[in-house]
Amino acid sequence: MESRPTESFPALREFLRRHLLDDIMPFWTTHAIDEAGGINTCIRNDGTLASRDKWLWGQWRSVWMFATLYDMIEPRREWLDIARNICDFCTRHGWDDEFGGWVLTLSADGQVITGCDSIYSDTFAIYGLVALAKATNEQAPIDLARKTADHLVTRLRWPHDQIPHNPFPIPSGAKVHGIAMMTSFVLWELGELLDDDKYRRIALEQSDDIFDHFYRRDRDMLLERIAADNSEYPPPLGTTVVPGHVIEDMWFQIHIARDRGDEKRIELACDITRRHMQIGWDDKYGGLLLAVDADGRDEVGWEFANMKIWWPHTEAMYALLLAYEHSRADWALQWYDRLHEYVFAHYPIAEHGEWWRNLNRDGTPMDETVSLNAPVKDPFHLPRALIYCIDVLGRLALPSDNEAARSHRRTAHDP
Repeated sequence: MESRPTESFPALREFLRRHLLDDIMPFWTTHAIDEAGGINTCIRNDGTLASRDKWLWGQWRSVWMFATLYDMIEPRREWLDIARNICDFCTRHGWDDEFGGWVLTLSADGQVITGCDSIYSDTFAIYGLVALAKATNEQAPIDLARKTADHLVTRLRWPHDQIPHNPFPIPSGAKVHGIAMMTSFVLWELGELLDDDKYRRIALEQSDDIFDHFYRRDRDMLLERIAADNSEYPPPLGTTVVPGHVIEDMWFQIHIARDRGDEKRIELACDITRRHMQIGWDDKYGGLLLAVDADGRDEVGWEFANMKIWWPHTEAMYALLLAYEHSRADWALQWYDRLHEYVFAHYPIAEHGEWWRNLNRDGTPMDETVSLNAPVKDPFHLPRALIYCIDVLGRLALPSDNEAARSHRRTAHDP
C-alpha cells in the first residue's frame, strides 16, 4: 500500500477485505474442513495436518467465524453450511450432561479426550451459537446458548481457583482477568440477542469487576491476576500484564458500553488501549511483547513473555480503529499505522496464505508450540479482526471522516 495505511479508509478497507477473502479464507476452506465432522485446528503453518483432535473452543470459534462471515461479509451458502456442520459435530459429541458444560477436546470420531476442563469451551460455545442464531434466525442455537449460559453462570459464583481453566492454571487464592473478560462479553452478546436483562446484568457485573479491580488506577495498568479479595496478588504472577489481552478486552468493553450509551466507559477503554500499546510495544524490534511485569522485573509471570504472538497484533488492529471511531484521537491512527507496517512485514506467509502464529522477539518465525501441547491454529483471531476492521472502516469511509483523518495525521506524534 502507498503512503500511510490510514491515509485512505476506503483503500485500507479494500486491502484488508482482499487479504481476508483471497489469502486467509482459502487456507481454511482448502486445508481444514474435516469431512467426518468439525474443523481441523491442529494444523501447521503450511496447512498440513498435525492431528485430527478437536479442541472445542476452536470448534466454537470457527462456528462464530463462518457464521459471521456469512452475516457481515457475504452471504455465501458454503460458509453457513460449514458453520452448521461444525455446530452439529459439537452438539453430537461435546456436551457433558453430568457436568453441564462442554468438554475440552474430542477425537476425530467424537470420543472425549479431555472432559469439562475449561470454562472457555463454554464461553466460546455461547459466542458461536449467538453468531449462528444471528445468521440463521433459528431457535435451536438460541436454546443451546441459553442452556450453556445458565450452567455457566452457576460456576461464576465459585472461587476462580476452583473454576476449570485449562490450559492456564489459576493460582490458589487468585482471580484471573480472562474469566471476567470472556463472560462479560459473551453474556452481553446473548442478553442483547434475547433482550434479556438477566444475562446483561451478569455481564455488567463482570465488566465492572474488570474496571474496578483488575484495572489498577494507581498503576494505570490492567493486571492478569489479582487476589480473591481484589487486592494485588504477589509478584511475579500478580504483576503480570498481557498488553494484547487487555487491548482485546477493551474493544469488548467498548462494544458493551456502546450498546449502553456509556460514553465515559468508552473513553476509559480507549485510554486503557492507548496505555497498553505503549506498555507492550517493543522499541528495539517493533511489535507487541506478549507479557511484561508491571514493576519492570525481568521475571515475568507468563510463558514466552518476549515472543511476538500473532493474536495480540490482530486484536490491536481492530481495537485501534474502533478507538479512533469513538474518540477521533490522532494517537489511534498513529498506532494503527505503526502496527500495520510491522504486521504485514512479518506475519503473512505468502506461499500458503494465513499468518505465522509465533515470532521470536526479533521478528523471525518460530514453530515452537506456545501454550497448548499441539500446534493449534484456528480461524478466529485473525479473520475476526479483519471482519471487524472492514466493518468499522466502512463506517469511517465518509468524505468528512477522511478529511478528519488527514488533519489528525498532520499533527499526531503519539508513538
